[in-house]
Amino acid sequence: MFPDVDLLDVTGPAEVFAVANREMTGRTPYEVLLAGPDGGQVRTSAGVRLATDLTFDQVGDRVDTLVVPGAVDRDGAPVIDPELVGWIADTAPHAHRVASVCVGAHLLAAAGLLAGRTATTHWATADRLATDHPDVTVDPDPIYIRSGKVWTGAGISSCMDLALALVAEDHGERIALAVARQLVMYLKRQGGQSQFSVPLWQAPTERRDIDELRVWITANLCADLSAAALAERVCLSERHFARVFRKETGATPAAFVESARVEEARRLLEGTDEPLDRVAAACGLGSAETLHRAFRRRLGTTPVSYRRRFRTAA
Repeated sequence: MFPDVDLLDVTGPAEVFAVANREMTGRTPYEVLLAGPDGGQVRTSAGVRLATDLTFDQVGDRVDTLVVPGAVDRDGAPVIDPELVGWIADTAPHAHRVASVCVGAHLLAAAGLLAGRTATTHWATADRLATDHPDVTVDPDPIYIRSGKVWTGAGISSCMDLALALVAEDHGERIALAVARQLVMYLKRQGGQSQFSVPLWQAPTERRDIDELRVWITANLCADLSAAALAERVCLSERHFARVFRKETGATPAAFVESARVEEARRLLEGTDEPLDRVAAACGLGSAETLHRAFRRRLGTTPVSYRRRFRTAA
């Protein structure tokens, strides 16, 4: 932390790690420490004061994940403090990984950590980052980008998406999904500033069998997910099941199944180089043509265009 830092840049990732600790059993929990130039409190840009756990000088080489938040001045320009940049440059090599939030990417770039890498930042400062650091390939679209041990996040609230991705890397998709549900987030929302994701989870229903069925569907996308097969699974007639499912979830069984399959297809398009026919098969959509129609219907784009825009750099 440092004076006038963006509040959510600090508290957003901290909350994700805190919820992850509650969702884990038998694993080493995250320990979140806030470091500042001096001991005591730091006044954020929101006027809220946060207390530091230790000073920069006390950090040393104990860092596993160094998260660097950002700040802007009254003109909207990133705040670049030379002493802070120097401390980041000295500390980052000892960290297992480094992540910037929002305009914190400008601090990483000034510290030389983004040279030769692809990075993102808040869309409003992306051009400036590219101009000030021509050795950095700046992509303003993704919510976050991973380049080796360095992660960069986009504007403000995406800090929680980035932190969720770190949790997924550490503890797997199951824990990350549980955290996303608790925080009412989208899992792996890797689009640009637009809302391309579909919700992976809804509020619990009044029927446990329907809740359990939704979880089973997302874990078995290649199974027979017809209304008849799902009705048989919960021991209801097909007509009664369709009425109950729509009443409890607000969607038809077919619509929910397609949404879950599209979400998995998004994940594969963002994180793999698998051809479209394999992506379609892996998420239960069967063919590239069906995948194309589902993307048009749900996201208003094609799988090829989606991958081109939202592919995660790794």
